[in-house]
Amino acid sequence: MAKRRQARFTTDDLEGLPELDDESPALWDESRGEVPRKLLTSAVRCFASNGFHATTTRDLSGAVGLSPAALYVHFPSKEHVLFEIVRTAHDRALACATDPAVAGLDDPVEHLRALVARYTEWHARYHVAARVSQYELAGLSAEHYEQILETRHRTNVVFRTAVERGVTSGAFADVDVKRVARAILSLAIDLVRWYRRDGADSPEQLGEFTAQLALTMTGAPVASVHQG
Repeated sequence: MAKRRQARFTTDDLEGLPELDDESPALWDESRGEVPRKLLTSAVRCFASNGFHATTTRDLSGAVGLSPAALYVHFPSKEHVLFEIVRTAHDRALACATDPAVAGLDDPVEHLRALVARYTEWHARYHVAARVSQYELAGLSAEHYEQILETRHRTNVVFRTAVERGVTSGAFADVDVKRVARAILSLAIDLVRWYRRDGADSPEQLGEFTAQLALTMTGAPVASVHQG
């Protein structure tokens, strides 16, 4: 039976939905304490299902058994909750892309393969928080939005540099670096719109598949694309 379509889901509706099953609760810094972490996880689920503007403070607090006013003990506003989710997701994704185990690979083909695979896997594992961090940016204040743009710029540079290194070394064809890097990022990120943990592909399988597509876009020799 098809899932009932409605304009807004209540917190009860969200319980047990497979599309909201991911590893987002592991993202939050433990120094925040248990209650703030639970509020962030509740917010991820609510924002992903109903959007930032349609979610109330009652929704966020009620899902963890607290009164609406309890939210303000831990966060100055609903917008600050969103910012913490978006900031954390962007920072963690950038850390994944700049991990020394990936960044230290000398071969341009192996570097791009590992970079894309890891970045794609990250977005699959945390797809609900990542969806919020990518598609609820309009809910941020101007100041917070600028901070996120800076992180996004740094991430874009990582991918452009990886493609450019391959082109310069001759490992890749003479492709349009900016366009190819943008396309690769889109492949690795846009899965958050549809990915489910109970689907056909694991994060690792999806990461490897996307990495192969990325290398094909660079014009890497077939032997290089399929090795490993």
